[in-house]
Amino acid sequence: MRVLVVEDEPLAAQAHRAYVERVPGFTAVGTAHSGAEARRLLARTPVDLLLLDLYLPDGHGLALLRSLRAAGHALDVIAVTSARDLAVVREGVSLGVVQYVLKPFAFGTLRDRLVRYAAFRASVGEASGQEEVDRALAALRAPQAAALPKGMSGPTLTAVTEALRGAEDGLTASEAAGAVGISRITARRYLEHLVSTGRAVRSPRYGNVGRPELCYRWLTQPG
Repeated sequence: MRVLVVEDEPLAAQAHRAYVERVPGFTAVGTAHSGAEARRLLARTPVDLLLLDLYLPDGHGLALLRSLRAAGHALDVIAVTSARDLAVVREGVSLGVVQYVLKPFAFGTLRDRLVRYAAFRASVGEASGQEEVDRALAALRAPQAAALPKGMSGPTLTAVTEALRGAEDGLTASEAAGAVGISRITARRYLEHLVSTGRAVRSPRYGNVGRPELCYRWLTQPG
């Protein structure tokens, strides 16, 4: 299946294109950094699926999608964005967005969505009944969130996540522990979990004396 990546941030566009190329059955036929560039590419390149960033330099991604629908483009769309407004999600669904992937994400997340989309596209012919229709639609649904590692809790992970997201300069494990009210060892475990799931990065923070501390920062992508 032919995929057009529409993403204004060059590094993110490069990463998303590389992700697509790693999934069997999919090929990235181009990369557009604006809505206008996407329209030009679509005018001359057959595309099955649009990997669409919603915040583009020349307008909202859903405005681009509305114009494509008006022009008769019937391609499917996976929205890739940091926007968390559920009203935007509902509008996207009404315009034919089949999946919605929040940034930042790891390769496995996009791979899962692409594989599910391929399974949905493979459902052809006339359904024998309601159960078969339900199975076809279920292929698009994301799996249940993976269970946390043993000994970790959802509320604590949420608290550490919010503390890290609100720290412009990042947090050390000691700082996160103080902000949340847990031990440094516990805080570091949750911070490392965020790193392993692709939601945070770590780097040394050098002070005036002693060994450098690891500083954790929330991994954000524009758009």
